[in-house]
This record gives sequence, C-alpha cells and structure tokens, in this order.
Amino acid sequence: MATELVELLETLSVGFCGVATLLWMSIGTFARMEKGEVLAQRTIASLCVTSAMMLIALNALGGELWGSGSMALPMALVAVIVAISATLNLKGKDVQGEANPHQIRMMRREEE
Repeated sequence: MATELVELLETLSVGFCGVATLLWMSIGTFARMEKGEVLAQRTIASLCVTSAMMLIALNALGGELWGSGSMALPMALVAVIVAISATLNLKGKDVQGEANPHQIRMMRREEE
C-alpha cells in the first residue's frame, strides 16, 4: 500500500507540474480576456501548491523523484515560487507605481 501511495504521489505531482507548465506557456492566450487570465493564474497557483504538498509528502514517505531521494523538497520549493509568481499581474496594471515604456512614449509624444 505504501509503495502504491508513493508511486501515485510521484505521478500526480509530476503531472500537476506538467499541466501548470502548459498553462503557464499558454497564458498569452488566456490573457485575451481578463477573466480567463485570472482563472489561469489561479489554476496554475493551485496546481503548483498542490504539487508542492504532494512532493513534501513524497519526501516524507521516502519516495524518489526522477531517481533521486533528495529532489522532492527542492522541487516543492520551486513549485511554491512558481505559484507565487503565477499570481503576479500580467495585464500591465501599475504594480510598482512606475511608468511602463508605453506610457513614457505617450508622454513624450504629448510633450512634443
């Protein structure tokens, strides 16, 4: 039973990370609609957090990831970092309070 659980955790965590990667690469398509982008961001974050929890459980059960017993925890950390970065805004809303290049160009045109 324990080995089946370890195998299931390994398969699911890698699968969830793979789906999150595909969604990440497709974010430009989802960004055409604001609701689509938000849904994709939340889905990516959820998949990554779930993968991280599975990877931590996999490590606790003594499982291996890609043949390495010490790979699960660093990959769980990467999954959490990707989850956090997935929630960052992609639509160009003013997050840092600085002007973006398009705004700078428009301001220069207005000055001329």
